[in-house]
Amino acid sequence: MGRRNKPIIFENIEVIDAGARGKTVAKAPDGRVIFLTNTVPGDIVDIRTGKKRKAYFEGTAIKFHKYSDKRVEPVCEHFEHCGGCKWQSMAYEHQLAYKENEVVNNLIRIGHLELPKVTPILGCKNIYFYRNKMEFSFSNSRWLTLEEINSEEEIDNRNACGFHISGMWDKILDIEKCHLQEEPSNHIRNFIKDYGIKNGLDFYNPREQDGLLRTIMLRISSTGEIMVVIQFFKEDKEKREGLLNALAEKFPQITSLQYVINCKGNDTLYDQNIILFKGIDHIFEEMEGLKFKIGPKSFYQTNSAQAYELYKITRNFASLTGNEIVYDFYTGTGTIAQFVAKNAKKVIGVESVPEAIEDAKINAQLNNIKNVEFYAGDMKDVFNNNFIKKHGQPDVIITDPPRDGMHKNVVAKLLEILPKKIVYVSCNSATQARDLALMKEQYNIIKIQAVDMFPQTHHVENVVLLELK
Repeated sequence: MGRRNKPIIFENIEVIDAGARGKTVAKAPDGRVIFLTNTVPGDIVDIRTGKKRKAYFEGTAIKFHKYSDKRVEPVCEHFEHCGGCKWQSMAYEHQLAYKENEVVNNLIRIGHLELPKVTPILGCKNIYFYRNKMEFSFSNSRWLTLEEINSEEEIDNRNACGFHISGMWDKILDIEKCHLQEEPSNHIRNFIKDYGIKNGLDFYNPREQDGLLRTIMLRISSTGEIMVVIQFFKEDKEKREGLLNALAEKFPQITSLQYVINCKGNDTLYDQNIILFKGIDHIFEEMEGLKFKIGPKSFYQTNSAQAYELYKITRNFASLTGNEIVYDFYTGTGTIAQFVAKNAKKVIGVESVPEAIEDAKINAQLNNIKNVEFYAGDMKDVFNNNFIKKHGQPDVIITDPPRDGMHKNVVAKLLEILPKKIVYVSCNSATQARDLALMKEQYNIIKIQAVDMFPQTHHVENVVLLELK
């Protein structure tokens, strides 16, 4: 059994930068990097190290000698313990600056790319209450603060409804007010929690695999429609119907009220039968007159307003004239494909999730879009010579892959057929840089535009336009 690293204390250390995954960066006296979780660049602090690696430390600030001028007071009462909005203590203009720097640094450092003048990052108009989807978990053994643990008070009620504590799969932080989704999100969640406590509905215990109330999913669309999906661990018809009827009566504005009986080990919904209790089984998002049907299992960009800005940038970079064949890779439910379709001759969307492709087809019919086609399959398998022969040589390829980036076979095929333009949308500029490096001999980078989709977090999207040399 290996020895645990003995903590080291570093005193009066200045935090100099913001790094990957929301951590901040300082340097130890020997020059090694220290990654921190509870500071802002510009803070001067004493640090206790946790993990010690060959090239770096991980640590926590235990004393603040000076607070950074980049700091602001967090608005959320749960900020210290939640971890969902790690950058809430940093002023928004500085969040944007660090996100833009991360994108540029990754493209240069990882990709060794020659960049044009970088367009400033596009920030969010709404930096709070911007998410259209939230998920909360129940627990009968809520996470306790150190103050609660050390107090002599008897804690009778351990029920909670909120978020998982990072690194603790069985502990839930009870949330009173979350600043990520507009009302009535908090009202609905708190009503369900209070009803459960008052009426003796057991909250779930993941260790014992027991309880009734398991999770809540809330979707609030830009059109004002509301979907609530409650997940129960087991069936108890009387208690289930009591809660659902009370919820429907208290919040008549809920347009889709659904539930799941899920007794398996994990709480993912994609393999579950979701049952409609009241209303209709979907809601609608709308963008430039296009409607998108959203069900409980549908993927849709989590920030509706900023997704519109992201798609406009993508369409602008593609600069379609109406004569182009466009391939839309990793199309999801086909939102980008349908958004650009009116400017293209034909758009072909490909996505690995069959349910998403079914949604895409339904939405295309709903919007009366005739020049789009959608196919389900793994990109590395679907994108082959037969596919290209069937649909035609693409003039423009739009690609929006998951965090891992594009499969090497997909990149290889792109370099074989050499479309005139590639618009690469990415939620991970590190893997984007890796992929772009493979294409830099054949393509010039013409434009770069970072887009902030998730204020108060370190996440950032980036759009790059490539043109054939």
